Amino acid sequence: MRDNQSPGLFGINHSNRNFAQRDTWGKNQFNSSFPASLSAFLEYQGFENIYLKLDGNLQTYHTSISTTSLYGENPISEDIFYSFESPYVPFQQLVIGDFPRVDLVTLSRVSNSCLKGIEIKLTALPDNSTCNLTDDRFGCELVIRPDTIVYLACSIARHFQRNLGGLIVLIGDGFDAIEDWKEGVNILSSVSKISAALDRIILSILDTQEPLVMQPIWKTEGKTPKLAENCLDVFVWSNLAFAQLFLNVARKELIKQRTITRQVRTVVWLFRMLYDFSLNGQINHSRIIDELSYDTRNDKAFSVNGKVTHPYMRGEVLTQPRITKRQIKEIILGGGQNLLSPERRFDAIIFNSPDIFD
Repeated sequence: MRDNQSPGLFGINHSNRNFAQRDTWGKNQFNSSFPASLSAFLEYQGFENIYLKLDGNLQTYHTSISTTSLYGENPISEDIFYSFESPYVPFQQLVIGDFPRVDLVTLSRVSNSCLKGIEIKLTALPDNSTCNLTDDRFGCELVIRPDTIVYLACSIARHFQRNLGGLIVLIGDGFDAIEDWKEGVNILSSVSKISAALDRIILSILDTQEPLVMQPIWKTEGKTPKLAENCLDVFVWSNLAFAQLFLNVARKELIKQRTITRQVRTVVWLFRMLYDFSLNGQINHSRIIDELSYDTRNDKAFSVNGKVTHPYMRGEVLTQPRITKRQIKEIILGGGQNLLSPERRFDAIIFNSPDIFD
């Protein structure tokens, strides 16, 4: 067990990060390690994470998932190892080249095997688009990197690893007629067909959907940099619910404008990865992302604001998160808050709120 007098995070007793070192509390590392601990603490308090899944009508609904199920092991067990910013090795065989690192890979210390791979997006509630609304209409901005789409594609492709023919049937005909995938004008006319093919694929594996994105929320009092009394909770998107999020946005955008937005491009990326997998049994993700840029930078896949995410996440927990600011001192341990680098809004609020650790 970790020495409780040294800086640390609740439940994370074995990991590839040394929380006694100041650089482990930097802006990028804290944004994945704190949420991992928060979800462990949530289960310790008797709660489950809010789980967003997809039904047979391609509609998102809420259920719950324990952190033990999410991590593949009891989150405060001596048998779990938290490996941050690591490749999820089981997906390596599905891709050409290196598999991108994911935010958290849980490992079994007993068998040395990979348990789960999870993308983590720590998000502020409310965001700029909803901060002037009432509490029950607050929402969070979600910014997604291209690597998450690779992970999404692999989470779907692995179900067809021994049935490429089945995937080819679901994809349907006509895509070999696209002469140049790099030209947006060639793709725009096919996006509706691409979306329909993705819907068919999603529905065919509906019963196998699995967690993909952990989205912890931290709530402030409106626009102020002051934490709300009830300020922390965790939402989890299944891979298929997450896919449907940007598919829905892309469909709406195509009605308004005939251009390839980031969301539309993400739909094309996902489809092309699965299309290539159906033909070759592997995904050349780097080539797809690099070549199918459509004059838009590849630093992120897409982003959606709080007005977009709110209909998917709304509910009692979003309005009143279950973990209070007074409980943060039970998650950040051993004076770890003093090692924070207040470069990001959440870090800064904790760093500048020493009273919550009294």
